[in-house]
Amino acid sequence: MNPYQEMFAVIQARKAAFEAGTAEDNSYTAYLFGQGVDKICKKVGEEATETVIAAKNGNNDELKNEINDLLYHLMVLAANQGLDWAEVEALIEARNAKTGNLKQFHQVDKNT
Repeated sequence: MNPYQEMFAVIQARKAAFEAGTAEDNSYTAYLFGQGVDKICKKVGEEATETVIAAKNGNNDELKNEINDLLYHLMVLAANQGLDWAEVEALIEARNAKTGNLKQFHQVDKNT
């Protein structure tokens, strides 16, 4: 099991505990599930912004922390929506198998 699968398994366990009413009071993950999709999406947006800021600041120590926070919140979102992380990884594997998938952009002739 890779670290992402391990993290997602913990998130799923916290979701199950939340749904069963047995979540620990200090579980941030359970708190997010209790707040619902709007709060989770807000956190994804915040972490994405913080990731961009860390990159623009050129601070790789900060950047790796923000990337980790973003991935965590994306996993919480996936679990909340019933999307298994294995589906995300399968898509990554399929995309990695492709070559030459640079999108072609249409040039528009504004004079016609």
